[in-house]
Amino acid sequence: MNLNHIKTGIILLSTALIASCGNSQQGGGQQSAPPPMPVATFTVEKSSVTVPDSYPGVVVPLQEVELRGEVGGYITGIFVQDGQKVNKGQRLYEIDRTNYQAAFNSAKANLEVAKANLARADKDAERYTNLAKKEAIAQQRVDYALTDLANAKSQVAAAEASLASAEANYRKSVIVSPLTGTIGISQVKLGALVTPGSTLLNTVSTNDPIAVDIALNQRDIARFVELQKNPSTTVSDSIFSIEQNGNRYALNGRIHAIDRAVDPNTGTITVRISFPNPNGTLIPGMNCNVTVLNKSSEPQLVIPHKSVLEQLGKYSVYVVGDSSKVNQQIVEVGPQVGQMIVIKEGLKEGDVIVSEGIMKLRPGAVVQPAKQADSNVTDAPATTPSN
Repeated sequence: MNLNHIKTGIILLSTALIASCGNSQQGGGQQSAPPPMPVATFTVEKSSVTVPDSYPGVVVPLQEVELRGEVGGYITGIFVQDGQKVNKGQRLYEIDRTNYQAAFNSAKANLEVAKANLARADKDAERYTNLAKKEAIAQQRVDYALTDLANAKSQVAAAEASLASAEANYRKSVIVSPLTGTIGISQVKLGALVTPGSTLLNTVSTNDPIAVDIALNQRDIARFVELQKNPSTTVSDSIFSIEQNGNRYALNGRIHAIDRAVDPNTGTITVRISFPNPNGTLIPGMNCNVTVLNKSSEPQLVIPHKSVLEQLGKYSVYVVGDSSKVNQQIVEVGPQVGQMIVIKEGLKEGDVIVSEGIMKLRPGAVVQPAKQADSNVTDAPATTPSN
């Protein structure tokens, strides 16, 4: 075989192999783009929503009285059990009455003596006055008689005052309940010495209705004043409700009072909300959360809650842009309303967002809307996303 023919064949074979490899590399470098990702979308819109504001509160009695002795002495009687229900005027404690009984009897006797002296002085004054008219007695004697009459009247008045004071002390030696409610645990035992106005005997408070105090920011005062003025806001409304340990109290409340002034140190004002408490479920001192329904005065932007991503306390959504590409947008969220959530910042009405399929997306991905998500908003109890 001719050597030239062999060389020519080798060159042709090499050229074919190089061309084949080049075509193979060219085909491998031109990978096709991934298909659009099927997702559900939602058009951002505004709706009127009712959201709940939550305030920490403390249960307090509407009426509470500390029992302290107004007179001194030793406790000789305790007529109630700790924690017992009591009625207004019911006997609770007795302080040794011996001295007060004696003082009352003495004052009563002194009054009788003063009245007898008054009667005698009155008769003397009348007799001397008649004799003076007949010029049968000196005028000076009449003047003395009239002076004695005036003194006798003053003595009667002083004796009556002493009797009233003695009677009051005698009556105060028995402590009665100033209101109908529940008495606490006794702070004294039989035989304990009571110092007037100082020794605390016990505390009585009402329990139905009862109240919850909340601290309200001053910017919300106007809204609560309107709620207080509104005669339709009764205990049957669900505007004010209580949650404790995750459980909702069965009965609703209404505003009882708004404090007279804002605390300059905290910028808050105390609002007292009363609740029926027929079963005594609410006890003074309990901590709870008061939920106050707040209907927005203007429509707010709402989107499906499931369309929001949360990472490290930041919230975001995927917004569908030009050429069906998605961009990740940071948003500020408000309270959740049913299956929807309020958006405070980051979106505008008319924006199209991805509502389903967000977990498989990345910024810049191309999507293909599959369906329009349901956009109905209900005034259901709402929650605020935790940070």
